[in-house]
Amino acid sequence: MMQSTIRQFLKDLLTRNSSAESMRWLEDQVARIKGAKGDMKLFLAFSQASRHFSRERLGLTASDQSAAHEIRPGFQPGFWTVMQTARTLLVLEALTEENADWVPTLDKLFESADMNELEALYAALPLYPFPEKFKKRAAEGIRTNITSVFDAVALNNPYPSEFLDEPAWNQLLLKAIFMQRPLYRITGADTRANVNLARTLVDYVHERWSAGRNVVPELWRFVHPFADEEIIGLFEKVLQQGGELERQAVSLACFQAEAAGCKALLSRYPEFLEPIESGTVSWETIGQAFDAER
Repeated sequence: MMQSTIRQFLKDLLTRNSSAESMRWLEDQVARIKGAKGDMKLFLAFSQASRHFSRERLGLTASDQSAAHEIRPGFQPGFWTVMQTARTLLVLEALTEENADWVPTLDKLFESADMNELEALYAALPLYPFPEKFKKRAAEGIRTNITSVFDAVALNNPYPSEFLDEPAWNQLLLKAIFMQRPLYRITGADTRANVNLARTLVDYVHERWSAGRNVVPELWRFVHPFADEEIIGLFEKVLQQGGELERQAVSLACFQAEAAGCKALLSRYPEFLEPIESGTVSWETIGQAFDAER
């Protein structure tokens, strides 16, 4: 991943989504930062970016998104704001990939950042040089109680699935479920399925049902790879007693599961099979429908 390519791509996006005056300010700040000793110029410019760039979402074309994926698989700048992009560009312009000496500087930015600044810093994790050095920082972001900051780490971000260890990854998924965040926007979720997460989710389902409460329909996505007799029994209960969206989710889980018992169970509910095979029902459509219901 060439940092110069990333910087140029972000600069092109920013130029199209900002005024010429704002871009002149940014270029002036980059020159000042590079010519200064210490970190103060960077810290000031990073904070002051909110005066010059909007909180509107970036406007991207289909070719922009394709280029973003080529630059960094999983990179989704369409979810970024103009201000986030400006702040990320400031950091990447000011700090060099030649060595890792700048990591403490970025740590200081994280420690002093307000909510909006943290959103930019966490969303940009997959673009930093030496990304493996920020595993603990990402895990810290997962523990936040600020929804927008948690989302910056967890959603539309390839960093967690690629770099977090299993306990931190499982914590991210569990917290996203507890907070009822849109799980379909967690990048690379299927690649990190693991039996420890599945067993924890089964226990969670039992607790919720004992309290007379439902569970997030998307939860079943992370259980089906480890379907055993107990899990198939849970699937059957949902198909018999659950709401329409829950039944769609369990049907899709059964469809994707390798266990023979899941296939046999789904065969008793053929009305759910056609929409799955045609692509009308997917984890994304289920997640979007659940968002709309809340």
